[in-house]
Amino acid sequence: MSVEIVNDVLNEEPLVKGKSKLLFGYDTDHYVAQLIPSLSSFTYNRYEMVEKTQNLRLDFYEMAVALLNAHDVPTAFVKRLDGDKYLTRKCTSPPFEVIVKNYAVGSTQRKYPGLFPKNHKFEEPIVKFDYRIDPEDVPISDDYLKAYGEDPELLKKLALKTNALLCEWLYPNVLVDFCLIFGDNSDGELCITSEISPDCMRLKSPNGESLDKDLFRDGKAHDEIVDTWTQLISDIRSKK
Repeated sequence: MSVEIVNDVLNEEPLVKGKSKLLFGYDTDHYVAQLIPSLSSFTYNRYEMVEKTQNLRLDFYEMAVALLNAHDVPTAFVKRLDGDKYLTRKCTSPPFEVIVKNYAVGSTQRKYPGLFPKNHKFEEPIVKFDYRIDPEDVPISDDYLKAYGEDPELLKKLALKTNALLCEWLYPNVLVDFCLIFGDNSDGELCITSEISPDCMRLKSPNGESLDKDLFRDGKAHDEIVDTWTQLISDIRSKK
């Protein structure tokens, strides 16, 4: 895809305007996605533009996709176009999110207080589903997904395989939890349609320091967030 074609696409009105990215029409089967340098937290009622994070998110996402595709976990990502843009396949967009939790943190503590100690490590990862709705996603049972036409067991299987691959890839850092969105492409193949990055997971260093969006939630300076994510990506690349 030439620079001229990308520029022509970006001159059009986005078909989808989200908090974290814009989707522009490219052809009948593809979007051009442009990441927005935004970080947000519903729990802490914060939404800010943190420059350079969009490029770092795409750095991470591109590497994660290569890992997953190499192990037969399909994604909608096609190829990177430049610093903050990539080509992605058009997929269905069911209003459900799949969350994998290796530790009891975040919503587990808020929604089920007293059920598990904070940071409790689950013997087997927990997979749960949320209904995606503003202002905050809400938990939803497997039966609702089945009634809607989704296959929760297949979603769990793919989410757990993704979890195992990411945990090994990110070691010695600790993957605490992360979220995924799935959809069907035009070939009828179920694939991951959502971004995979520090913006969509909790990730701790071996000594327990945050390497993810918790830095933003905790009010860290923008430069510190950028520096931490830059170092994280450098460390991952150095393991190749």
